[in-house]
Amino acid sequence: MALVTYTELGFYCAQADLYIDPLRRVAKALVTHAHSDHARPGMQHYLCHSDSVGILKLRLGQRISLQSMGYGESIWMNGVEVTLFPAGHVPGSAQVRLSYRGEVWVITGDYKTVGDGLSPAWVSVRCHHLVTESTFALPIFQWRDQQLVFDEINAWWRGNAAAGRPSVLLGYSLGKAQRILKYLDRSVGEVVCHGAISASNRVLESAGFDFGPWVDATEGLSGLRAGGRVLDGSLVVCPPNALRSAWITPLGNYALANCSGWMAVSKSGDWGGVDKGFVLSDHADWPQLLEAVRASGAEHVHVTHGFSETLSRYLRETMGLDADVVEQAMWERTEE
Repeated sequence: MALVTYTELGFYCAQADLYIDPLRRVAKALVTHAHSDHARPGMQHYLCHSDSVGILKLRLGQRISLQSMGYGESIWMNGVEVTLFPAGHVPGSAQVRLSYRGEVWVITGDYKTVGDGLSPAWVSVRCHHLVTESTFALPIFQWRDQQLVFDEINAWWRGNAAAGRPSVLLGYSLGKAQRILKYLDRSVGEVVCHGAISASNRVLESAGFDFGPWVDATEGLSGLRAGGRVLDGSLVVCPPNALRSAWITPLGNYALANCSGWMAVSKSGDWGGVDKGFVLSDHADWPQLLEAVRASGAEHVHVTHGFSETLSRYLRETMGLDADVVEQAMWERTEE
């Protein structure tokens, strides 16, 4: 029997009685990172990287039963060695290495192989079986250097500020928003954060992360306006779902942009209801996915989360690997 199997609850290591990113309530859940499609409520006990502790408690409740580990640290569960390694996806994200009697599995969770200066950089981990995501597993997805992207973002903001127009930039409240904050040019103006992003910022800053100066808009933008704050040249960072509320209304005629890997396949000038699209993803692109597979030395690759058929077929036909697809119906994508 394989060390790791696929069940209706998710990836399961029977020898350790441990689920990785389970879909529903289990006794022991190791979560690769704190995004809601990987870290779900209701588990009896959680295991995670130490940088995910605060965010998990923020999202799932302060009283959850939780144990944390550092990168490179191992614990043993009924003879299985469990070790976490950086995934480079968002703060606290980890790859999971399971080793038992000479059989080694690595479950990547979500990852990217190119460092962003925010999350600890991904490292390759040798294994026999690799479980990899495939969110952007098409050759058309090849990311540009992030400095070029942030140069464009800051130029866009600068132009809006010169015209006296507020800027709104969309980014998920964990990972994407903080990456944006870290590289914004504060000489342009003030940076304002939606309450959900502010809450994540505080937790991560208490863990030692630094995103530069920002202003909390927990009470809403109308409160900042009423307080006499000039928002016309400001940049507001908010999660996409904030646009479905009246929270954004006080800004008036604002410029709106989205930061996402999916902007790479939007038609020129058509970014799905926003004025501008910036291609910025916290997931591996096509070259990075292939790099991760090669570096692992894995003979067996199990593909999930995205364009699974495309990647698994390429690995079989071009790289000569034993590659299969984990049934995608198991998963719900809620973050990018």
